[in-house]
Amino acid sequence: MSQRDVVFPAGRQALYERNRYSPAIRSNGFLFVSGQVGSAEDGSPVADLEEQVRQAFNNLNGILNAAGCSFDDVVDVTVFMVDPQSTFERIWKVVPEFWGRAPHPTLTAVGVTWLYGFEFEIKVIAKLA
Repeated sequence: MSQRDVVFPAGRQALYERNRYSPAIRSNGFLFVSGQVGSAEDGSPVADLEEQVRQAFNNLNGILNAAGCSFDDVVDVTVFMVDPQSTFERIWKVVPEFWGRAPHPTLTAVGVTWLYGFEFEIKVIAKLA
């Protein structure tokens, strides 16, 4: 197997090493980004749901920027939400701050019961330039 081409955002490498996964991998012209949550640099959850969503997108954007791309390059999105029936509207009012203009990427939304203390997670695949 060849060496993985890992992308580490500034200031968060220790968090990923502690949890034993790569934040993103470049492969065959694409960037595969691990799920990003609304965590502070130490990995702890941001308390407020809307701020947690904003922080998840900020963490995602840090990885995209480190790989030389932006959310405009994202082609596929998967979001995970704890209790989407009660949180979806609050989450989705934050999304346009980061989502960009149409045409939008594909989207899969998944309701879950547990996200390691978080309420929202986003993972993406982006096309590298």
